[in-house]
Amino acid sequence: MRSRYLDLLRALATVRVVVYHVTGWATLTLVFPAMSVMFALAGSLMAASLDRSGVAALRRRLRRLLPSLWVLAAIMVPAMLLTGLALTPEVLLWAFPVANPPANYWGALALSPIWYLRDYLWFVFASPAALWLFRRAPWPTLLAPYALLVAIEVGLLPNASMVLREFGIYFGAWLLGFAHHDGLLRRMSNRALVTAVLVVGGAGASWIVTHPGPRGYDLNDLPLGNALWSAAFVLVLLGRAPATTAWVDRVAPLGRAVTVLNRRALTVYLWHMPFVVALTPLVDVVGWSHQDPVGLAIRVALVFALVGVVTALVGWVEDVAARRRPELVPGGRPRTPAQRAVTDTSPLPAPTSSSSAAPGSSVTPSSAWPESTPERTRYRPAGTTSCTSPLSAWARAEAATASSTTTSPERASAST
Repeated sequence: MRSRYLDLLRALATVRVVVYHVTGWATLTLVFPAMSVMFALAGSLMAASLDRSGVAALRRRLRRLLPSLWVLAAIMVPAMLLTGLALTPEVLLWAFPVANPPANYWGALALSPIWYLRDYLWFVFASPAALWLFRRAPWPTLLAPYALLVAIEVGLLPNASMVLREFGIYFGAWLLGFAHHDGLLRRMSNRALVTAVLVVGGAGASWIVTHPGPRGYDLNDLPLGNALWSAAFVLVLLGRAPATTAWVDRVAPLGRAVTVLNRRALTVYLWHMPFVVALTPLVDVVGWSHQDPVGLAIRVALVFALVGVVTALVGWVEDVAARRRPELVPGGRPRTPAQRAVTDTSPLPAPTSSSSAAPGSSVTPSSAWPESTPERTRYRPAGTTSCTSPLSAWARAEAATASSTTTSPERASAST
């Protein structure tokens, strides 16, 4: 069953990431640690996918994740090759980024969000073994990434690889997603949950205050503070998730926005940073101060507008990869049963009225990740639909509606 609450979290996380990259406000990382939230949502959905499909869930995650990246790479990689990037075998990492793919001087910043997909792939491949361990020893498994990160930060593992560091920072959030899926967080008593939040959050806050980074209290510069503070945040968000969030869809514009941001989470995430970089020189030309609220608001609006254009052009790739009927703008009015009977000759499934996941998503939320998401991706269209006159299809739908006396309920669907 899909959760609009998880959809809402993914939508908020996506917006927060974009606004942070435009404004650079370090406070946003403390107020809403979006990346850990996205990994937690993705972990919850990955556990659901493994329960449903076993190891086949890995292939489905890749199918959801990679096509949107390929669209970006098909444009950006040739542009980088023409502006100084050397053509080496490492360029193939843009097709399957299990390590950092190469980039030139402007691509390194404009395409920097690729790290999320890299970590996401690592966590997906680790998930079958991690879920097996988690269900046999939940608390030791859950604490292991944080213990690893503490060992790295205090100097016990001074030469730790990037892989170990990333697992220490974010895999704990992924495992908290497992705990959410299995109901472990929900079964915690209020006293135990509050105590865990205060201890973990307090430790994270203490580390942040006593170890400020080059940008002050920006969590992106403070791995241990980031992991601990974010863990406390996720414990609150997922440990006491509301029983219902029906109010989201009672406000039509809000419900539609949540749906769009979920079904296009990966497209928004991948494409927003190139526009942030492209608009930066405009700030000096126009004379906008980096601290000017009006100038910042205009830049945020411009980035979202440009991302909206790209989303309309290539966002449908996420639909096809999820094996949904492609839509220009997701979340339109669901068809009636009679209308579905007329047009369901398509090899692609009918669109759902709720959103899908994000990068690697799976089931519960309308995926993050995506996944929900996420938790927040997608692929090439299957065959073609039969050619039917729109007018005759409409007439048959009207006739079927008029003659029918009962209405069959819509089939519930979940993102894969």
